[in-house]
Amino acid sequence: MKDDVVCARVRLQPGSLPRVRAWAAHLHAHRAEALRTLDDEGVSVESVFLESDASGDSLVYYLRAADVEAAFEIARRSQAAIEQFHRQFKQDTWLEVNRLELLVDLSS
Repeated sequence: MKDDVVCARVRLQPGSLPRVRAWAAHLHAHRAEALRTLDDEGVSVESVFLESDASGDSLVYYLRAADVEAAFEIARRSQAAIEQFHRQFKQDTWLEVNRLELLVDLSS
C-alpha cells in the first residue's frame, strides 16, 4: 500500500517569525519526543520549510504517512506535551492553510 502525501503552505501572522524560530528550536531540543509522536501517528516524514517574500512569511509542510487523515486525528487527540505545544503554536501564528496539488511523487 502506498503512503499518503500532503504538502501545504501555511501563511503566518505578521511578526511571528521569532516565535516560529523558537518553535523549530523547541522541536529540535525535544526531537526524541517529536519522533515518538510521529511514530504513533504513522508518519514517516514530516518536513517544514520557511518561505519569506514580499507578501510575508509562510511555512511549507510536507508530510508522508500511512494515512494522513488518521495521522491528523491522532495528533488532534494526543495529550503529549509536544503536541500541546504544537497546537498552541498553530493557534498563535497560523493565519491560513492551503494544501498544494501533488503533481509528482517519486519514491521507492
